[in-house]
Amino acid sequence: MTESWEEIRSHPPVAPRLCGAPSKADPAANDNRSSKASQVDVNHTSKPPHASRYVQGTVNPYQPRPPPKLSKIGKHCSEDDSLRTRRLRNSQESLSDPTETGSSTDSLKEDLRVPGPRDFVLGDAATLSSRQSSNGAGPLASLPTGSPVFRGRGHSLSEYEERPQQNHLSEPRNRSSKLWLSPVHPIGPLPALEKSFAAASLRTSNKVDRNRPDGPRLHRNLSDSRLLDNMVSDNSSVNSMRSTFSVLNPIRPQDVRNRSFLEGSVLGSGALLGAEELDRYFPDRRLGIYVATWNMQGEKGLPNNLDDLLLPADSELAQDVYVIGVQEGCPDRREWEVRLQETLGPYYVMLYAAAHGVLYLTVFVRRDLIWFCSEVEHATVTTRIFSQIKTKGAVGVGFTFFGTSFLFITSHFTSGDAKVYERILDYNKIIEALALPKGLPDTNPYRSVASDVTTRFDEVFWFGDFNFRLSKDRPAVEAIITRQDDLDMNPLLQHDQLSKEMREGSIFKGFQEASIHFLPTYKFDIGCDAYDTTSKQRTPSYTDRILFRSRQAEDIQVVKYSSCSTLKTSDHRPVVGVFQVKLRPGRDNIPLGAGQFDRGLYLEGIRRRITRELKRREVMKSQNSSSTICSVS
Repeated sequence: MTESWEEIRSHPPVAPRLCGAPSKADPAANDNRSSKASQVDVNHTSKPPHASRYVQGTVNPYQPRPPPKLSKIGKHCSEDDSLRTRRLRNSQESLSDPTETGSSTDSLKEDLRVPGPRDFVLGDAATLSSRQSSNGAGPLASLPTGSPVFRGRGHSLSEYEERPQQNHLSEPRNRSSKLWLSPVHPIGPLPALEKSFAAASLRTSNKVDRNRPDGPRLHRNLSDSRLLDNMVSDNSSVNSMRSTFSVLNPIRPQDVRNRSFLEGSVLGSGALLGAEELDRYFPDRRLGIYVATWNMQGEKGLPNNLDDLLLPADSELAQDVYVIGVQEGCPDRREWEVRLQETLGPYYVMLYAAAHGVLYLTVFVRRDLIWFCSEVEHATVTTRIFSQIKTKGAVGVGFTFFGTSFLFITSHFTSGDAKVYERILDYNKIIEALALPKGLPDTNPYRSVASDVTTRFDEVFWFGDFNFRLSKDRPAVEAIITRQDDLDMNPLLQHDQLSKEMREGSIFKGFQEASIHFLPTYKFDIGCDAYDTTSKQRTPSYTDRILFRSRQAEDIQVVKYSSCSTLKTSDHRPVVGVFQVKLRPGRDNIPLGAGQFDRGLYLEGIRRRITRELKRREVMKSQNSSSTICSVS
């Protein structure tokens, strides 16, 4: 049974669509098919190829046949797909290499559209199939390298098939190739960012290294849940203030408006000197205090360098507070204070200085801690009523740091080997007449005694030249000193007048002293380490001492207690002590000192430091130049 030509045209054969084959919506594919159909109609007008196939039962070589099914991409492709793949591949190579001279330039003239992601897949498939064709596998090995669809519009398909077979992989690769990758799309939605203040990233950024010498400073502040609960309405402010570049707590305008700071809670919660501020600066709640006492013997000339006195080489860290008491100080008190500022440098400021005749008491604090100090008060007591020169007596300085009150007293008692009773009288007069505190609130009034100033403060340091001697003759004392190679001074301290009176409770009640492991500090010949060689032959003694007392047991821990043997401008050797003192939160009713310090002294000390450093560099430069000249000559 034969079909008419009209019936055949009304039912055209449909070829199965392969992976990578052009769809009906592809204009290039439709143009390709229309050009093939026109070529068939022009060359065979007498008998259509479809009719000859159905009538005679033979297969027309010009009739397009459906390609075989593919098991993998690139194994088998139809001629139409291969041609289109070849065209796209050559076009991409030409775009990647401006010096391209192949036949793909014709395709650039005809096909100027931007290749899409689907074309990239076709190019990859063509590359895979070409590699397989070079090994003799697959039908693509018999295809030419040109683009016959656009290059040979006037030729028939038979001429195209009769051209010599070429393999494009056999050509030398003299041009650069560019790999086209398909765009990457996310598999799923990205995870939401954490909005909690306790996020892992925030904890990591604010982590404090506990191995640092200054210790952690921020962990208690960053875990203040009460503050975060009140500040959640302003997330941007909290995040900015909680960064690693700031240790400040954010403050709400409501707090600034309503806070009077006239009353404080018992526990100091939320106060300016309260637990939050204290834990930020002192997580262990321990303050480092350096105390030095020195009888200067009234010498006008000061040592060239005070580093050994305030910054000894065996100290690992500098302390937070430096307190220096001087007896029989130099006539120029201001010069002495400037020298102290020059030695401590720009890290410290002079919080307060007081004097009573030739008794000087100076307090230096780290400059970032002055905001936590209260107003400073001082008082003096004279133990010699009829003396025109105030050489004997005491001067005391008191202030509150956070919620802990401090009292520092330096004194000079009556001298003389046998005048123990007079020295006891000096002590009793001082504790009764020293009028402190004046305006500062007592941190624990229930434990205060009106007749003893040392009971009205939390932490008390009393130091100076107490003039207590060793009750033994000089030859015996020198014999003990000579035998003590391990600096065990207990054999000497058994004859110490001060230790004996303290054990009996007649003086310095409630005070303690660290163990002594240094030689007696009195009396030396000036400029040498020999004890008194004058006709008086005074017995070496421990006249210079540092004692301490606290309201709570174990509040004060001794770190160091020794003497400074390098300063030899006086007949006394300075005595220094390093202590760690426990701090407590403060209340809002403490009158703050508003960060006041001696600015003029600070600037003068820094100026001298700079001048000294410039002179030292000039000396070193001149020494280096002179040594070079000597070596050349």
